[in-house]
Amino acid sequence: MSTNVTLRPIQPSDIPFLRTVYASTRTAELEPLGWTAQQQEIFLRQQFDAQHYHYQNFYTNARFQVIMLGDAPVGRLYVARWPHEIRLIDITLLPEYRSQGIGSELMQGVLDEALRYTRPVRIHVEKFNPALRWYQRFGFTEIEDRGIYWFMEWMPAVAVGQAFAHA
Repeated sequence: MSTNVTLRPIQPSDIPFLRTVYASTRTAELEPLGWTAQQQEIFLRQQFDAQHYHYQNFYTNARFQVIMLGDAPVGRLYVARWPHEIRLIDITLLPEYRSQGIGSELMQGVLDEALRYTRPVRIHVEKFNPALRWYQRFGFTEIEDRGIYWFMEWMPAVAVGQAFAHA
């Protein structure tokens, strides 16, 4: 990992920052609704709180981490590890830190771990999420339609096969 990019466990004092990260993923979706700033803030707070509660209680073995660039928090990386898979719960950067290779570096670290332990990496991605193509570029494929989400998977064996095909 780049010497400037590090991860640290989330702390209760990170909640306002994590709300901001979450809100940054919903801005485009809420704009056409014509809600006031206050209505959006209330909605986003409720949605974040529900998501945060679910993640903390469902993924009890997960690592919930803040992505740091130097001393500045710039995003979140949530990963659960089970004997049969690695679940990428969330990887999100603040908009001003996207498209700089930070997310790709972190994703590659997760995929390298999966390759080392021969585990698939799985993730839920909203069908309208602009990052869907980003996941596909890493080799994730849709394995199940779950309503508004694609359940996607990256398989280590496929990645190894692709590497040999290009050698």
